[in-house]
Amino acid sequence: MKPDSNPDVMTIRQMCDAFDVTPRTLRFYEAKELLSPIREGTRRLFTRRDRARLALILRGKRFGFSLEDIRQTLDLYDRDGGQTAQRQKAYELAMKRLTEMEAQRAELDLAIAELKTELAEAEARGLVSRHAA
Repeated sequence: MKPDSNPDVMTIRQMCDAFDVTPRTLRFYEAKELLSPIREGTRRLFTRRDRARLALILRGKRFGFSLEDIRQTLDLYDRDGGQTAQRQKAYELAMKRLTEMEAQRAELDLAIAELKTELAEAEARGLVSRHAA
């Protein structure tokens, strides 16, 4: 099967170009059983299903989900054959992740405020010059 003759499959190079990932990334997700391309000897051909899964994997990673969370969500779709369970699980994971991110942001905001105070106090005491850095 030639990938050019079948628009439903893409080579590893086409996947890398389409999703701005490296071949190593695709092989990693394949090793983790998140993607399952068609194997023709040493060639990998990625189906529409693989492309949809990769898009979801990359989105999940961008939001900070663990690979295990992503796997569970993808596995629900495979088992269910539909999207109801997958959407519910994705929603629950997203709500949990949002709560975690907001807590991290609050901690970071506090650390930034404290650091700004320390720097301002050092400048006010004449210990440093603002323009020396």
